[in-house]
Amino acid sequence: MALQQTVEQTVAGLGYDLVEIERSAGGLLRVTIDLPWQGPTSSGVAGAPEPYVTVEDCEKVTRQLQFALEVDGADYKRLEVSSPGIDRPLRHERDFERFVGEVIDVTLKAPMGAAAMGQVAANRKKFRGTLERVAAADGSQGWQIVWSDEPEAKPGQKISKKRAPAPLQALGFVLDELREARLAPIVDFKGRRPKPDTQVSD
Repeated sequence: MALQQTVEQTVAGLGYDLVEIERSAGGLLRVTIDLPWQGPTSSGVAGAPEPYVTVEDCEKVTRQLQFALEVDGADYKRLEVSSPGIDRPLRHERDFERFVGEVIDVTLKAPMGAAAMGQVAANRKKFRGTLERVAAADGSQGWQIVWSDEPEAKPGQKISKKRAPAPLQALGFVLDELREARLAPIVDFKGRRPKPDTQVSD
C-alpha cells in the first residue's frame, strides 16, 4: 500500500493523473499516466484535439518516481512510465465522463443471466458499444453502451439498401458491476489517428 500511495502522490504532485500501476514478474513496476481532463470546455475551442502525454512527460515522472521510491525503500527492479495507448483503461467516474461518445469494451463481473431476456446469450460478460450517459429514474446519472450486431461488410461487398439494419441494443450498468472497461482499440486510418503509446524505462 505504501508503494501505491507514493506513486499516486508523486504523479499527482507533478500535475498528472495516475491511470494504472502494474507489478510484473522480474521486478518490473509499470506506471501509466495521463494528462488531467479539465472537461469539455477546457480548451475553449470546439473540436480542439486533446493534448497527449509526451516522452518528456514520462521522463519527468520517471525521474521523480525514482527519487521518491528510493527514499521509501520500495522493492522493485525496473521502472517503466508510459502513456495509456489506444486501449486506455477506464476506472473512475471521471474517466467515463471524459470518454462519452467513444466506443468502449466492458467486461461484467457476472454473466447477464436472466437479465439478458433472450436478447443476448445468458452467459455473456463482454460487450463493445458506444458509451452514453443516462439519467436513472431517481434522477441520478447512470451509464450505458449502445451497439448493433450488424455484421461488418467485407471489402468490396455491396449492401442492399432494402435490407433492414440490425436493431440497436443497449446495456445499462453501474461501475461496481464492471470487472474491466477500456477504450476499444480501433484504428481509423481515414480520420482521427489514435494517440501514440509513449513510454520511458529506467
